[in-house]
Amino acid sequence: MNITEITSTKKQTAERLRLAPYCRVSSDSTDQLHSFAAQIRYYSDYDKKHPEYQLVDIYADEGITGTEMKKRDDLNRLITDCRKGKVDRIIVKSVSRLARNTEELLVLLRMCKEIGVSVYFEEQGIDTEKLNMEMIVTFPGMAAQQESVSISGNLRWSYQKRMQSGNFNCTCPAYGFDLKDGELVINETEAAVIRQIFDLYLQGYGTLAIAKILNEDGIPRKHGYEKWLPSSINYVLNNERYMGDALLQKSYTTETLPFRKMKNDGRLPQYYVENSNPAIVSRETFQAAQNLLRSRKTERCKRKSYPLTGKLRCPECGRVFRHQVVNGKAHWICSCRSSGATECQHRHVREDIVYGIFTDMVIKLKTYRAELLGTLIHQMETMQDRTSRDQERIRQIDREIADLGAKNHVIARLHTSGAMNAADYAMQTSEIGNRLTELRIERRQKLTEDEDDQLLATLKDLNGILDEYEPTVEFDNRLFDEIVESITTVKPE
Repeated sequence: MNITEITSTKKQTAERLRLAPYCRVSSDSTDQLHSFAAQIRYYSDYDKKHPEYQLVDIYADEGITGTEMKKRDDLNRLITDCRKGKVDRIIVKSVSRLARNTEELLVLLRMCKEIGVSVYFEEQGIDTEKLNMEMIVTFPGMAAQQESVSISGNLRWSYQKRMQSGNFNCTCPAYGFDLKDGELVINETEAAVIRQIFDLYLQGYGTLAIAKILNEDGIPRKHGYEKWLPSSINYVLNNERYMGDALLQKSYTTETLPFRKMKNDGRLPQYYVENSNPAIVSRETFQAAQNLLRSRKTERCKRKSYPLTGKLRCPECGRVFRHQVVNGKAHWICSCRSSGATECQHRHVREDIVYGIFTDMVIKLKTYRAELLGTLIHQMETMQDRTSRDQERIRQIDREIADLGAKNHVIARLHTSGAMNAADYAMQTSEIGNRLTELRIERRQKLTEDEDDQLLATLKDLNGILDEYEPTVEFDNRLFDEIVESITTVKPE
């Protein structure tokens, strides 16, 4: 018996490595934008100076923080292209340009290693293609992250100490109060509205009805808000400030990047300060409102959920429709229009009509599946074989954007130094701004072709679901939930 050991070896190829530079600046200041333009210009000619590389595209995020990856569109596009096998190597100026969040940085580097994509950080001279480099990368990443964490930690410590001593006060006073010399004082005009809200609620009015009464009386809100909403009434009824107390640390900011404001559900101690400020309503009135709120909440929890819940949307405000029964028939209506929050056109949609239209549509799709979905899937697969002309055009656009950015910087310096008058400066910056807008629109249009891949996958999933579907005249709740994401109503002609 002969046994041959088969050892995997790295595939040798004479082909050039497909290189993807990534650039980022974290603010929109002139100096930062000039740095951004310089990065793009530098990487645009990188493959000419390094013939072993073939430039795939330049991925660049402008004026975006590095603490959270999901907010960076071009970084996410780069990750998608790596997973599609379009990239062999990523090059970045420094670790902080890629991520200040150590956890997300390591997740990204591990993902790249798994799919065979290496990352090179020029400033640190770190190449992830070499062994055991992941631990080395964490140290610059942790240093960049610590800078942001330290600033947030100092503020958090200050707030915590003031809460423990009961001396912490809000910086944005609630309706009914003003802030004078660091202390809350009652605004008598607004306080009368607060007392009216509690009185109406205890008389049996709901939050929607109270909001309508205040809006009809023309009572203004605070901080630029125009209308009273059920949610704003609910906030008043639950705010212990109105009986003179304060619950501190209802929310908190996370200690690690990315910083997020979270509801404090017990993770951190809360501090209840009695008689922290003047009361607008009595404790008895406030507690009575709390008891009524709890009883009504129990009744709402018993309500049913429907197949159309969260699916029907208003074409004017984009909010979901709510369920109503009118003359024994189930209808759906815009929730914002119903609550008086918007002026959307008042329209009802009958539930049984929606069910019937969906059933007819699915039967037709099943019957003509090959002609409709099959043809469309084939056409999209053909489109995926497009040439690289779009990629070349995107690189040209990036170079032109970088050149215009550098030109804009020079013009700004000339104007600041007095070498260019205001009229010429305004004219040239306007021309550059218009051209930059045109280029960015064209670039976005070229990049939307990547969205076709996701659409094709969705169409294939739908095709498979319909292949297994057995037509029936009854409404199929399971199928509806599986293939319908949302329905936007339209006004009948």
